Amino acid sequence: MGEIVPPLIEVSGLTKSFPGVLALRGVSLHLKRGEVLALIGENGAGKSTLMKILAGIQSADAGDFIIDGEQVSFRNVNDAMLKGIALIHQELNLCGNLDLASNVFLGREPTKGGFVNESLMRHQAQQFLSQVGLDMPVNTLAGSLPIGKQQLVEIAKALSCNARVLIMDEPTSSLSQKETDTLFKVVKNLRAHGISIIYISHRLGEVIELADRVTVFRDGENAGDLGRDEINHENMVRLMVGRDLSEFYDRKIHQPGKKVLSLTKFRCPSFPDHPISLSVRAGEIVGIAGLVGAGRTELLQTIFGVTPAIGGVMEIDGKKKEISDPRTAISSGIALVPEDRKQHGLVLPMSVRENSSLPSLKRDSSRGWINESAEEQVTEEAVSALKIKTPNFEQVTRFLSGGNQQKIVLGKWLAMSPKLLMLDEPTRGIDIGAKREIYKLMEKLAGEGMAILFVSSEMEEVLGMADRAYVMHEGKISGELGHNQLSEKAIMNLATGILAAA
Repeated sequence: MGEIVPPLIEVSGLTKSFPGVLALRGVSLHLKRGEVLALIGENGAGKSTLMKILAGIQSADAGDFIIDGEQVSFRNVNDAMLKGIALIHQELNLCGNLDLASNVFLGREPTKGGFVNESLMRHQAQQFLSQVGLDMPVNTLAGSLPIGKQQLVEIAKALSCNARVLIMDEPTSSLSQKETDTLFKVVKNLRAHGISIIYISHRLGEVIELADRVTVFRDGENAGDLGRDEINHENMVRLMVGRDLSEFYDRKIHQPGKKVLSLTKFRCPSFPDHPISLSVRAGEIVGIAGLVGAGRTELLQTIFGVTPAIGGVMEIDGKKKEISDPRTAISSGIALVPEDRKQHGLVLPMSVRENSSLPSLKRDSSRGWINESAEEQVTEEAVSALKIKTPNFEQVTRFLSGGNQQKIVLGKWLAMSPKLLMLDEPTRGIDIGAKREIYKLMEKLAGEGMAILFVSSEMEEVLGMADRAYVMHEGKISGELGHNQLSEKAIMNLATGILAAA
């Protein structure tokens, strides 16, 4: 028998509480050398709290934390880094005005005679950057790189600290498919060189591809572990939320009503040579599928007046409309839930109440004064209808989970009772449970006669939710698929330009 190798990291009975919240309840986790461990669970399940404890950002209230068989307690991030643990944050922390070498060694620059040893720093930085597949001049400004390459610089920076454990928090949330593929190659290469990785993601397909093992959290507790042969969508969903995957897309096909939106030879500024024609009827959920860069987001933004159309005809309820700005779109009964909720959907330092009532302030105001009782009512209805988890209406929105932030964006537009609700990546970066609630809401609204047009990069979402779908390729509609024609193969053929619209 071979020698039993102890885990690199082992935590047990870990507990952490915040005012009014018990975030972790005696959780356990172990990580082997050269292993990719996926940590999954709904928002609020305790994943981020545990990772912050492992990375020295926070301390546990109770429990054992053992590295290399030795009990440890980190006072700060430097303590964790000295033990070889580095956290790659979802929001990257590079200095865009510094070059790559300076970013890799920021705060740890090698010196000679009291001055930074530029030559040595650049030489060593090149080695670490090459290790993650970035073969480019080290004097390149970090801010000039696309987000995918910036993430690789973050990993190189962690490796320069002799990291043995990399914690990756939603690393692909802002990456294109090509950038994601590159990251996967880097992760697999790091694993092959004995580096351990804790990989946090809501994208279960990524977990299936990368993970050697899965640990699942639910409500601050361990819900179970899955070995490599047990990792599939059904098992992960069952452990995360206690429901089967088959329950997720419980659609009823409604008889569509009149045309709410009709576009004829509609031209977006981003793709002026590709006129678009489509329609959405009352009670219909229509998907827009396609690859990153196909023009889906740009189309929704043009319909909403963020970037006014440069040609073609738009009709709302059968009447021609020229929408040159979002204010006109809103008054015409159109609402847009944007792809980037933090950048374009919310004012993060403002409260739940202030965000929930933003679109309806003018409607509900009296002689220029905010109607506080109407504002309170709008917020109460949104929190109740969408099951938004918040301690109170004055909670700063920044501190809510991604799923609850997305519900606030939805709620503020539903308060305006739109005819057409447009959703751009409505479930990006949110957990399985919150996804299910948004799908149920979409189904409910369609049943009440609202027209819904949504963009999604998740194939399952389009197949599960759309009554029919348009597929875009390089700025044009490459095809339309009815409900009975929807399949992964049909969508991908149109999305990649293999087939074109008849």
